[in-house]
Amino acid sequence: MEASFFTKIFLVALFVKSLIESLLDKRNMDHIIKHKNEVPEKFKDQITLADHQKAASYSVEKIKASQVFHLVDLVVFLGLTLMGGLELINHFAMGFSATPIVTGLIFFAFLGIFSSIVSLPKTLYFTFVIEEKYGFNKTTWKTFLGDMLKGALLTVILGGPIAYAILWLMAKMGSLWWVYTFLFLSAVQLLLIFIFPTFIAPIFNKFTPLEEGEVKNKILNLLARCGFKSSGLFVMDASKRSGHGNAYFTGFGKNKRIVFFDTLLKSLDAEEVEAVLAHELGHMKKKHVIKGMIKGFLFSFIGLAVLGYLKNNTAFFNGHGVQTITDYMALTLFSMVAGTYTFLLTPLSSYTSRKYEYEADQFASENAQAGKLISALVKMYKDNASSLTPDPVFSKFYYSHPPALERVSFLEKLQGVRTEVRAN
Repeated sequence: MEASFFTKIFLVALFVKSLIESLLDKRNMDHIIKHKNEVPEKFKDQITLADHQKAASYSVEKIKASQVFHLVDLVVFLGLTLMGGLELINHFAMGFSATPIVTGLIFFAFLGIFSSIVSLPKTLYFTFVIEEKYGFNKTTWKTFLGDMLKGALLTVILGGPIAYAILWLMAKMGSLWWVYTFLFLSAVQLLLIFIFPTFIAPIFNKFTPLEEGEVKNKILNLLARCGFKSSGLFVMDASKRSGHGNAYFTGFGKNKRIVFFDTLLKSLDAEEVEAVLAHELGHMKKKHVIKGMIKGFLFSFIGLAVLGYLKNNTAFFNGHGVQTITDYMALTLFSMVAGTYTFLLTPLSSYTSRKYEYEADQFASENAQAGKLISALVKMYKDNASSLTPDPVFSKFYYSHPPALERVSFLEKLQGVRTEVRAN
């Protein structure tokens, strides 16, 4: 195949992706605006019209801002690929006259700095303009700059050796380099998941043991009922950055932790926290986390296999704007353009994720109170200014969680079933 063929395919795929993104954004924005002045019947007793309108305005403002930054990202993307930006950065890197692997690390450093500069305006705008406007931002400039510095140092300390190892494998392991790279990356991923709770997360946030009281007693009883063990229950100081609330599991094996945002504990009562945790336990008990890891490993394997096939295909690289074919350039280009070609798989991934959420909700209804999970979710929708009326097509395409109305309706059915079973 000639380079022009790959260029045409690339441009068509990029056009389709951009068109679908634009149309879905417009549908979602129009749908939210259309239903802005009336709270859905199911939520009228818990959410005021003012809160509903705030959520609608918040969602619409984020969509509009995202559209602007998407356009900027598209221009930068084309600039780096077809317009020769990667070649220009590579020219600077090669000017240091280092070994191929070291040159690759220098190239990654230049590209990383460039990408950070380009993405900074978006981060600043969303954090200090939109989130600030709607009362969610708690991040100070000191915290913001500290996070940037810590992230950069972590990238150098962890990312540098990992990148070096991958480039070494590509250079030394022959045609099956991608198999060895897959095994290496899989091992690194498992190691990072294991050490994240105790070594990485504390770099950015403070974690304190959950204090004694009703909430902790409820949680310990829930864990005992479900036969679940963890290395501890912790509260994270999420309020230092944002007013949004959440809870999550992290790590695995003996290093598995349960973490609550302090913002979540402030807004929910003990039974609601228990119900939220029961949902998260459902993900563990239904093997969703393991399934997600397996899926990630599978896609990594397929991606590396495809790259192994294309690595020496001059037409592929020339067709995407790269003339100097090196191992580090192959990694960079492929990782950049892969999302364009796999974009249409997004709805499938979203569907699977929503299916898992329903299964976790069902588990929660069996081990806690479905009614309490409903009230907790409604409080979280309100506190996080989540739209109650997203466009159905948009949510089917993108949403990893069921929309508010669908999820609450599902839980109400489960609540009715549980009530009927207890009555009988």
